Amino acid sequence: MPIDQKKLTEANLTVGYVAKRSGVKVSTLHFYETKRLIRSWRNSGNQRRYKKDVLRRIAVIKAAQAMGITLDEIKHTLATLPEQRTPTQKDWSALSKQWQAQLDERIAYMQRLRDRVDGCIGCGCLSMSKCPMYNKNDHLGENQSGAILLERD
Repeated sequence: MPIDQKKLTEANLTVGYVAKRSGVKVSTLHFYETKRLIRSWRNSGNQRRYKKDVLRRIAVIKAAQAMGITLDEIKHTLATLPEQRTPTQKDWSALSKQWQAQLDERIAYMQRLRDRVDGCIGCGCLSMSKCPMYNKNDHLGENQSGAILLERD
């Protein structure tokens, strides 16, 4: 049996089943396909069919998204797997380690925001004369916009 025919034979999960089982909408599955995060095959009736390992791949995508990892970052990381196969438990451990430094940075940022949310968050505004980080003459605006001081910490 040719390889493509074998993959099609293995691909017997319907889009509806995969959506229900993975907890994502059908439109999300289609979106993941356009982003090349998952793959389907077409049967003789031109209907999408998935191999069962797509469920694990979607679970990895959802877990990564819950951590704040972007789809582009997920795609890039999944592409590092040999033949872009579905991650095993060992693969997931290695993949998640790649994201740990990024997660640590996000945690530190959120802690700074939490600690300042009731006062000045270092936005560099010109309106709060009692702000301990008052931006006299808008010197911070020369560098960038937004929560400048918060992001510097």
